[in-house]
Amino acid sequence: MSFTEAISSVFRQYANFSGRARRSEFWFFYLFNTVVGLILNILAFVVPVLAILGGIYSLAVLVPGLAVSWRRMHDIGRSGAWNLICLVPLIGWILILIWYCTDSEYADNKYGPATKR
Repeated sequence: MSFTEAISSVFRQYANFSGRARRSEFWFFYLFNTVVGLILNILAFVVPVLAILGGIYSLAVLVPGLAVSWRRMHDIGRSGAWNLICLVPLIGWILILIWYCTDSEYADNKYGPATKR
């Protein structure tokens, strides 16, 4: 999945918490959010009035970000509720990072058909 396909896929499924999201879709969306956030922070530093743009953007991508991370857990065969483990300091963060980096299941699972063949 290319960068643009991944971003458009996430925004098309902005509130879809069912199904599966490939590793590339998740990480490209994460990269996109990081770059846009960095640009908005630089703009807010230069022109403080533009700081509101960062807040608006954060609110706009909150649900799509949660949905793609939920679907990412489905892709490795785990319930999306496992995302809540990141609330456990350090251990939870390390575990969730490992799971986000884990390759997709090649077979169909209870969350949907395989995304890789």
